[in-house]
Amino acid sequence: MRGSIFIKIFLGFWLVSIAVLGSWLLADSYIETLPAPEQQHRPPQDPPQRFVLRLIYAMQNTPAERLPAIIEKAKSKHDINVWLLDRQGRDLLEQRVPAKVATVANQLRGRKRRAFARHREGPLIAHSVNLFDGSPRRMVMMFPKPNHQIIGLLIANNWLRLLLAILVSGLICYALSRMMTNRLRDLRHASRKLADGDLHTRINVRDHGGDETDELARDFNTMARQLETRMREQKQLLSDVSHELRSPLARMRVALALAMEDEHLRLDLLARMDNETVRLEDLIAQLLSTQENSLPLDKHVDLVALLYQLCDDACFEGNQTAKKVTLSTGLAEAIVASSGDLLHKSFENIIRNALQHTPEESEVRVQVIDTAGSYEVSIEDCGPGVKEQDLQRIFDEFYRVDSARSRDAGGYGLGLSIAHRAIVQHGGALTAENTRKGLKVIARIPK
Repeated sequence: MRGSIFIKIFLGFWLVSIAVLGSWLLADSYIETLPAPEQQHRPPQDPPQRFVLRLIYAMQNTPAERLPAIIEKAKSKHDINVWLLDRQGRDLLEQRVPAKVATVANQLRGRKRRAFARHREGPLIAHSVNLFDGSPRRMVMMFPKPNHQIIGLLIANNWLRLLLAILVSGLICYALSRMMTNRLRDLRHASRKLADGDLHTRINVRDHGGDETDELARDFNTMARQLETRMREQKQLLSDVSHELRSPLARMRVALALAMEDEHLRLDLLARMDNETVRLEDLIAQLLSTQENSLPLDKHVDLVALLYQLCDDACFEGNQTAKKVTLSTGLAEAIVASSGDLLHKSFENIIRNALQHTPEESEVRVQVIDTAGSYEVSIEDCGPGVKEQDLQRIFDEFYRVDSARSRDAGGYGLGLSIAHRAIVQHGGALTAENTRKGLKVIARIPK
């Protein structure tokens, strides 16, 4: 805790508060020792000062035989005890004179006509008066003690007031220091969790407003989100690469198997294997480019020619199981903007997915039509289809709906997700629906 910023802030605030309170107490004690004007020794406001002045006036202008009634009225109505002392300290009404009363009365010497003293039983005020017959007297009034003894004790004891002020200021400084350092503590804990690999760590903070620590917390959340996104993209890249490498490798294995069985086709099959090797190199470069947030559409592709080529490749792959892939379109060409070879890989994934799940001795139908503002490409298989609640989820990574479309059939749940992301990056949309024959995947590419 030696280097804790909370301790530093707390002690700093508290020491400053103690210094201010101590200075105030010393100044107050010093001022009390100075000779003050008479107006500074005013009696408390309860009873009103006007009543005190009227009481002094009555003492000076009332015959001696009527003074006991006035003193009794002050006692009964305002709970004020009054003594009229002569030079020897005897009370005119022969009341017992407490020591505290005699002490404050003895302060009236020379030209000093008023005196004030605090006592735990109540404040005392002494005043020099001349009675109706001209005899000098010292009138002492003792006001009732405060209703709360603790308040009276605080009033009478400066050091006790200082101690209470230090304790209260300590609590306030503690609350302020804790409030200022809570956000830093949250940042420390969140940073440790993030360093331990918990990329979902976030700090609970308002979206707008607050002080600098709130801004720091929002910056931390932004950093954590970006880090989580980067890590997810890296994992996705690795999974996409491993999946995409399977497509050309599968065709190379088929070509190699056929070349070993038929010597007459060996040269043609070796040429196909060479083409697949080149495609592997292009594939890796294109997969890396898919990780960019925005893709430059700097290439034009003819969808009709592209799909004819993909259908021919799929037919070659499906010959062993008597599966066919047919393309029907009334368009001579369908030119769209593309980024590299991404559309090629997207439609290849969709067609190979349909070919994989269509039964033997059946066909996959591919159709291209011209719609308003876009070209629509549909790929329909003859497979078991997908449950309605799973139609939107088939484009999620690694999602497989059931045993009919499982890893045992050769799928890893990545082909459609790669196609979906690429087509969306081209400004298009990819959807799926069940038909009477099987599953139809529809891609819309803007012109």
